[in-house]
Amino acid sequence: MDIAALRSANPDHWMKAAAIRALTLDAVAAANSGHSGMPMGMADVATVLYEKHLKFDAAAPNWPDRDRFILSAGHGSMLIYSLLHLTGYEQFPIEELKNFRQLGARTAGHPENFLADGIETTTGPLGQGIANSVGFAMAEEILRARHGKKVVDHHTYVIAGDGCLMEGVSQEAIALAGRHELSKLIVFWDNNNITIDGTVELSDRTDQVARFKASGWHVQEIDGHDPAAIDAAITAAKKSKQPSMIACKTHIALGHAAQDTSKGHGALTDAGQLAAAKEGYGWSYGPFEIPADVKSQWEEIGRRGAADRFAWQERFDALSDRKKADFTRELEGEAPKKLSATIKALKKQISEETPKVATRKSSEMVLEVVNPILPETVGGSADLTGSNNTKTANLGIFDVDNRGGRFIHWGIREHGMAAAMNGMALHGMVRPYSGTFMCFTDYARPAMRLSALMQQPVVYVMTHDSIGLGEDGPTHQPVEHLAMLRATPNTLVFRPADTVETAEAWEIALTQKGTPSVLSLTRQNLPTVRVEHKQKNLVAQGGYVLADADGKRQVILLATGSEVEIALAARDLLQAEGIGTRVVSMPCMELFAQQDESYRKRVLPAGAVRVAVEAGVRQGWDRWLLGERGREAKSDFVGMDSFGASAPAEVLYEKFGITAANVAEKAKALL
Repeated sequence: MDIAALRSANPDHWMKAAAIRALTLDAVAAANSGHSGMPMGMADVATVLYEKHLKFDAAAPNWPDRDRFILSAGHGSMLIYSLLHLTGYEQFPIEELKNFRQLGARTAGHPENFLADGIETTTGPLGQGIANSVGFAMAEEILRARHGKKVVDHHTYVIAGDGCLMEGVSQEAIALAGRHELSKLIVFWDNNNITIDGTVELSDRTDQVARFKASGWHVQEIDGHDPAAIDAAITAAKKSKQPSMIACKTHIALGHAAQDTSKGHGALTDAGQLAAAKEGYGWSYGPFEIPADVKSQWEEIGRRGAADRFAWQERFDALSDRKKADFTRELEGEAPKKLSATIKALKKQISEETPKVATRKSSEMVLEVVNPILPETVGGSADLTGSNNTKTANLGIFDVDNRGGRFIHWGIREHGMAAAMNGMALHGMVRPYSGTFMCFTDYARPAMRLSALMQQPVVYVMTHDSIGLGEDGPTHQPVEHLAMLRATPNTLVFRPADTVETAEAWEIALTQKGTPSVLSLTRQNLPTVRVEHKQKNLVAQGGYVLADADGKRQVILLATGSEVEIALAARDLLQAEGIGTRVVSMPCMELFAQQDESYRKRVLPAGAVRVAVEAGVRQGWDRWLLGERGREAKSDFVGMDSFGASAPAEVLYEKFGITAANVAEKAKALL
């Protein structure tokens, strides 16, 4: 690559882009860690995007109608950190770049949305960013339909690399975007043909241009180091009625000795090679030194969007008070005041009518009364709408000709669905929920983990949650999944026992601001166990006494979901023999763990033997069975220690010993 020719062709552009390259080299060298090559290769694309197209104001990073920029190739994090520093974001002084990858710095090894403004999403696991971007673009469409183009009208831009496009979730995302004609989504493919192991041809021969075209995208191919070509391609992409992919042919680690090699992907720390690269750039400045004229030009780019923001504010201020209030409430993530009263009314009705329904149906009953008062909820299902019960009346189907539709047919794409829901939540003003079978959390798991890490209140409706689904057999019967989800930090896992608990779980999930929720719901019908109406949300306590002992308390039975009725039946058997038995419903272990120790001790006092019953593996139960100090109670567990089988649910419960009689016998054996 002729660096001198690039420099002379457009010197002003060159120096701005060189600032990104120099900062990248300096920060990676200081940390002795990182990925230099991608920021050096994509600096020209980023410079043109920020200078000429991206709608943002560095002084107001969270302006609602800003364009969103997503660095899907998150290992190249110095690209976004350099841009945030150069354009004048307050949270990114040069000291942050000097502390790249160090404890307490905002400049983490991969971009983390919760550390600083200007970072729209957490990326690093390849493919997640481009999949998030579909949710961002969907949210923009939905909100524009709801609030109008005057206050919602922006683009989502993505930089994705070869690795992002190899990950399977990228195909799920690309297919969804093409199907829904998300015209405000523009992806730059960093086409440098290099992975860690070597050239892309080692493992892949996909024609990415043909692939995107086949999925319904507008595609252009350009020289990723030609600013005029980059500018023209973005201009054309913004006019397209399809999502756009711009294939940018670039040189990884441009101008460095490691250019166009797999070594260029990683940390370039050799002092001599660093100096030589800077000399080739015409960059005669010390480490982390940006000449005043270049910094001034970049800061002007950071201020360029202020006029757009002020104009937006005028349009927003001209809205009616009601429209402004609705917009602001959604923006702040506040649930409407009606939610609590609506949930209480449903609970009272259920306690009086005591229906016997599957909790997947219970969930639908809750959504039927909740969706009309929360216009920000957007539901969906991974091709299991009739099984997950996530679609309610009058939501409308989100589609090309109905951007206001609030139900999304995700297709058989659990991973892409979960990642796109993250994008919706990150965009803001949308509360996404969608369903699949509990067993297929395996497919959605990488994005579910990121919901927790990114502190996004996505709701996962996971039905068919145990061997109780019956004849579909062990491939579809989750046994380890509750334990896996409960092991994930910052995740609320709800397994409600009836419609009342389901309503309370939904109320909690819909009022979260920084925590995702998983609703584990049954296929089989369950009786109403909360027959006495309580105004208080008992699920918010995580665990509570559902039925207390008659006489001296000798046994405590703990259960969740479909096994609560089994625990109650076991209590009847034990009480008939004069053995005082308490039943504790434990719909959410995470919330129970958050309660005061004094409350937990009142619910689970020392002295009585304890038996837990759940149609899953034991892992996660010992804290409550053995006592929090591990010595407070004799205990046992009734559940699964193997995969299930194909048979009717009642046959399976008998086969695996998840019965009231077995629970009672286990308890008596401990006395």
